[in-house]
Amino acid sequence: MLTSLLISSMARPWRLATFIVLFSSQTLLAEQFISANNVKFRYSGRVLHDGEQAFLTWPGTSVNFSFTGKQLAIVLEDKTGENYFNVIFNGDDRYPYVLHAKQGTHRYDLSHAITSDTSHITLFKRTEGAEGGTYFHGAAISENSQLLAPQQAPIRKIMFYGDSITVGMGNEAAHNDPDNKASEKNHYLSYAAITARRLNAEFHSIAKSGIGFMVSWFDFTMLDYYDQLTAHSNNNSAWNFDSWQPDVVVVNLGQNDRWLIENEKRLEATPDDIERAYEAFVRKLMLHHPNAQFICAIGSMDASQSMVWPNYIANAVSAIQSSPDNPQDKARVTTVIFEFSGYGAHPRIDQHVKNAAKLSAVIADKMNWSVVDNH
Repeated sequence: MLTSLLISSMARPWRLATFIVLFSSQTLLAEQFISANNVKFRYSGRVLHDGEQAFLTWPGTSVNFSFTGKQLAIVLEDKTGENYFNVIFNGDDRYPYVLHAKQGTHRYDLSHAITSDTSHITLFKRTEGAEGGTYFHGAAISENSQLLAPQQAPIRKIMFYGDSITVGMGNEAAHNDPDNKASEKNHYLSYAAITARRLNAEFHSIAKSGIGFMVSWFDFTMLDYYDQLTAHSNNNSAWNFDSWQPDVVVVNLGQNDRWLIENEKRLEATPDDIERAYEAFVRKLMLHHPNAQFICAIGSMDASQSMVWPNYIANAVSAIQSSPDNPQDKARVTTVIFEFSGYGAHPRIDQHVKNAAKLSAVIADKMNWSVVDNH
């Protein structure tokens, strides 16, 4: 008779280094549990380290580790039961194991997917702060296995600030279906993540669906949100910008501002108001990222259908470039327009791939970086 290890969803019981799991009445296997604070787990993105746990909230935050043996289980504690993760084995991201994190604390046995004596695992958050956060408690491997030194992170670094387009809202939905399901929101196949892989860069995505630089679908904007450590709504957490400085910063905002100003009439703003607000926000980011090349993008939804909003962005960028106080900024900021395809909903994967190809080429040219085909 199969015997299960019961885990309480109300507690965080993972304090012992080793414990026993009965897999069947015939087999008794000893395993070791390695807490999330072990230095051999490599994290990417803005991650809150809370004692022995790591709290993943932003889209694209990830855990990377390598180990020996054929036995693996991970323990996650999800706040809402709405988050999804890609589990990628040995870099093969064509067919990732898609894990739906249940609400509470649960153990997820992935042993069936292990095919080699040594494995590298990437646990990648597909969803965003709107789905809440997930505590990674750690991993269980067999008693005679070992966690290996982590693979090195890429040297190149890119930071993305964006809205639902950057998040990848609905990018896996059917083209004629609604695109608001968490299960069809896959940041791994967003233009941001694809661009980073094409350029072999580590990336952080500070992105939230519905957000703008002047007005959002809720009561805060990116100016209230961009400096947080955690992504669950507007909160008082603070990110240490000195801890991770990007080479390139990509800002893709304006879609929600356009819709809410022009269609919903939620804010009265003149073209000068819009340009000054965008310029002020980018200048604020430039202070936090003093050595980064900036790409100010817009699209590929209907904000780029005409040149009205792209021109607002371009004019704000021109004002930064022509500042007599900082002449070095002339070459530091540029614009990119992701063309509107005519499709009225959130971009699907095909459009993300096209946007990533365009953005990768621009960044490669500006930074003298090579582009790789494996994305």
